[in-house]
Amino acid sequence: MPEHWVFAYGSLMWDPGFEVAECVTAQVDGYARRFCMQSVVYRGTEENPGLVLALDHENGAVCTGLALRVAATDWPETLAGLRERELATHAYSEEMLPISLRDGRRVEAIGYVMRRDHCQYVGGLSLADQARIIAGATGGRGPNADYLFNTTRHLAQIGVSDEALAELAQRVQKIIDTKA
Repeated sequence: MPEHWVFAYGSLMWDPGFEVAECVTAQVDGYARRFCMQSVVYRGTEENPGLVLALDHENGAVCTGLALRVAATDWPETLAGLRERELATHAYSEEMLPISLRDGRRVEAIGYVMRRDHCQYVGGLSLADQARIIAGATGGRGPNADYLFNTTRHLAQIGVSDEALAELAQRVQKIIDTKA
């Protein structure tokens, strides 16, 4: 029986929205986790876009996240829900990615990869610009800052160090504290 895996690198790590049969720390080669996608639905609006993470193709990069296995009986409903959530604006492409699990297994997993040709792609923003945007945006799933803080907290919980995200979180918190 085939296995069904999802590669989670952002909010799917802490809010998958589906039943997870198995969860293993994993990595995918050739992609970086970056705040390079404008969010106009969940963490921002058309008028005031936020930023969310995406897998951004980069030779030599490695992204560590979670591999989430879904039971075969749950797969059709899970896949439909993922597509509704992740492909809302078609800024991601859904791809089968070869991932390496921490326990040594190699599996194929669905992953959502940034489409650089999409109008929501905003690669190359400075940390200062990212912090300003994230600190000031709110969308249908709440403040953009909460998305960042939840992701950095969850990465720390699974033992993944991401210095750029940690620095970004500090900058966003400083902006929020200044506004308070």
